[in-house]
Order: sequence, then C-alpha cells, then structure tokens
Amino acid sequence: MQVTVLRLGHRYMRDKRISTHIGLVARAFGACELVMDLKDPLVEESIQQVVSEWGSSFKVHTTENWKKYIKEFRGDRIHLTMYGININQCMDKIKETPKDKLIIIGGKKVPSEVYSLVDYNVAIGNQPHSEISALSVFLDRFFNGTGLDKDFGGNKKIIPQKHGKKVLENQKT
Repeated sequence: MQVTVLRLGHRYMRDKRISTHIGLVARAFGACELVMDLKDPLVEESIQQVVSEWGSSFKVHTTENWKKYIKEFRGDRIHLTMYGININQCMDKIKETPKDKLIIIGGKKVPSEVYSLVDYNVAIGNQPHSEISALSVFLDRFFNGTGLDKDFGGNKKIIPQKHGKKVLENQKT
C-alpha cells in the first residue's frame, strides 16, 4: 500500500516554504510522493535535494488537472479538513482497507467539490490549524509511529545524541 499526498492551492510567491515542508513531512512520515496542482521547480528541487542526500525514493510530481487526478485515483481518497469527521472516529476504518491512499490537503480555500470527490473528510481537530500539522498527525497515526524509526538509506545519517549533533556522511545503508 502506498500513500500519495496531493497539495491543492499552491501559490508561487507565498507557499514555497509551506509546500516544501509538506513534501518533507510527507517523506519523513511515510508517504511515497507529493503531487502538486501547480509546477514549482524550486519546491521540487528542494525536496529532491533532501532525497538525494538523506535517502528514500520519494517523488514530486505535478498534475494539470487535480479533479481528474482525484477521480481516477484507485484507492481511498482522504481530504484533511477541519470540517470533517474527527480522526479519532474514523482512523480505524481508514486503516482497515488495504488500498493505496491519497491524502488531499489545501493551501488556500479548497474548492467545495473536493468534499464530494473523496471517500473521507477527516479533521485532525475542528479548529483552524496548518495543513502541515494535519498531515504530520494523520501520517503518524496512520503508520502507528513507524515513520519515526525508518532508515532512509541515504548518504547522511543522524546519530541521535543526548547533547550536540552528530551526522555521518557517505553512510548508505
């Protein structure tokens, strides 16, 4: 089963860091790819540089038609929104099916039709918060925290320390 994140509403000037952070969170917490509704080479390059140095097979793609992408996705389509059903009430059902998952998050106001194109509208909390926090909480819960222990097999590897920082380079595993 693979998890893909679809980022809707990327705005070039405003969202470079936000969309980059979405990609970094998606990669670190277990998703296999980020699909954006607008091509932004700076975001793609930033994420691919991390993949190149730190490892994984994470990909970044662009779709020219997000609505078609959602409709044609073969698997569960999950929209993270503060208007949805609380994650505590629906996560077990989402985990039950062994289908691929498409996690949809928005930057600006998400078009209302998204709510009817998906299988689940899920709220991390029914209060305003960032799409980055929603994605990280969802993925952590979905993968039962295993993303935090994953070895990405990259050239760089952090050696956990009680104090200080230690990074080994050229340590492909």
